[in-house]
Amino acid sequence: MSTAPANSTAFAPVAGNAWVARLSDYKELTKLRLSLLVLVVTAAGYALGADGTASIWGMLHAVAGTALVAFAANALNQVIERRFDLLMPRTQNRPVAAGRIGVGEATIFSWACAVIGTVYLAVAANALAAGLAALTFLIYIFVYTPMKRRTWTNTLVGAVPGALPPLIGYVAAGGSSWLIAGTLFAILYLWQMPHFYAIAWMYRDDYAAGGYRMLSVVDPSGRAVARQSVYYVLALMVAAAFPVAFVGKPNLFVLISSSLAVCFVTCVLQFASKPERTSARYVLLASIAYLAALMVALLVTF
Repeated sequence: MSTAPANSTAFAPVAGNAWVARLSDYKELTKLRLSLLVLVVTAAGYALGADGTASIWGMLHAVAGTALVAFAANALNQVIERRFDLLMPRTQNRPVAAGRIGVGEATIFSWACAVIGTVYLAVAANALAAGLAALTFLIYIFVYTPMKRRTWTNTLVGAVPGALPPLIGYVAAGGSSWLIAGTLFAILYLWQMPHFYAIAWMYRDDYAAGGYRMLSVVDPSGRAVARQSVYYVLALMVAAAFPVAFVGKPNLFVLISSSLAVCFVTCVLQFASKPERTSARYVLLASIAYLAALMVALLVTF
């Protein structure tokens, strides 16, 4: 009786499980789920830049190039912060910190993604889109990442690379209106403040253990985080009103954006009145829903 089928059956699941685990580690290394929101705003920026004549292939090129650069930044960040990740329960099981992916392997992967993504955008889109992508990577890694351990103002700087992806999509499509480009940047920049302040408050103990100088660590009372969240969400509402000047259906946009604003501002005000994990989580979820819905509103009314 042949034993070959039995042997192949015995080994196949092991190999299969190893590949699944490996892919899962790279998914975590690139922060794939977090990057999806980046890709959504990149696609939205492209659609606005194309002015109703968006090419699906052109959009995919812009999204693919931006995705590679985003993956690179996320991966290299984990290489740089691997020792600090071990100090925080939330991050200690990340693939580089836990040793499942080697430092050299992750570094090579990151730089390869950064170079390929930037060159890809230069060839498939244009030099300006590639330049913005490179700027996003450089600010995130060489400015924002070291600032996190020095000053709570790191969030103000980190929001800059976070606000560039929609501009990458916009210029990749040939968009040239500084009003639209500036509005996209302002919305994404201001949106990140209540979004990240909520995260920083939820995980303030982790950030403190890791030695990160987040506002929630510097001011554990929560008053500063609450105050800043309110300031920035109100500023966001002002920036979110600017599309009225260039959308084709301003009345519909006002109706949608106003409804979204009421929900988001309400959550932030509740958090400000009682800073706690539950209210911070509501702000986090509301911020994601707000941004996604606002991008859709821009597209359907443009």
